[in-house]
Amino acid sequence: MKIHTDFDHCGEIKNAVITTGTFDGVHIGHKIILDRLNFLAKSVNGESVLITFHPHPRKILFPDKCGDLKLINSQEEKKQLLAKTGLDHLFIIPFTLEFSKTTSHTFVNDILLKKLHARIIIVGFNHHFGHNREGDYSYLHKLSKTHNFDVEEIPMKDIEHEAVSSTRIRKALQEGHIQRTNAYLDHYYNIQGETIECNDFPGNTDNKVYEILIEEEEKLIPPVGSYAISVNQENHHGLSIILSQHSEKPRVYILGIDENLTFDTNKRNNIFYHKKISTNYQMNQAKQIETQILEDINEINELIF
Repeated sequence: MKIHTDFDHCGEIKNAVITTGTFDGVHIGHKIILDRLNFLAKSVNGESVLITFHPHPRKILFPDKCGDLKLINSQEEKKQLLAKTGLDHLFIIPFTLEFSKTTSHTFVNDILLKKLHARIIIVGFNHHFGHNREGDYSYLHKLSKTHNFDVEEIPMKDIEHEAVSSTRIRKALQEGHIQRTNAYLDHYYNIQGETIECNDFPGNTDNKVYEILIEEEEKLIPPVGSYAISVNQENHHGLSIILSQHSEKPRVYILGIDENLTFDTNKRNNIFYHKKISTNYQMNQAKQIETQILEDINEINELIF
């Protein structure tokens, strides 16, 4: 998968089949659209293209309401998930107030057609785009009659899972419903980042403690508590403890349970969340933390995952 940050230096894309959207979470509804995108690209001997934006458009358009919007994926996590779908080209375009004023006609005519030479444009059911959301499938269908491209709308019946929206997934995650979140996503929720040995964990334990550094402040972290995890897609199990105090950012700790579990410290690691175990954690109660860790480890050892 090739990654681009503008439309002027992407080279020639053959018979581009294009869709747009934020695709936060790369969840099961997104995958239906991406599967269709890749299928159509192969059918015309072309290449699949996703145009997405950073930061999230709602943070720019509605800063008073959505300025603190948290996202399921960091940018790096989203890139890796999209690469697994077989996508050929990912455009991550800076979203600014100026860009938000781009009309649907300008976006389609000047960017999708003149710069990317779109062969087919795909939109999800009831998808709108462009300034004031004036662009939609009907507009594209009319334009395609005179501009030599095809357009397809994914029918509602084919994307029933799209009702599993990123908003719904964020709500499940904020409430600590990890298994529900994973079902919506069709993959494990994960936190990726540099991992360091931790020397100030608020509780004594025989297990070595690591801390994973959160790369982006927009990354949505589950609530305070403990979680059963696996590491780097290996069959190594661990315990993740999330703590926060007052207005501080959450701190994400990792304790290995499997004796073969080792971290490449000061390197990026991928932590996959399987199940919430406990909520009985307070930053300033070391003895309680020590006792709870022992109970949680016993429970995780009983899990099959």
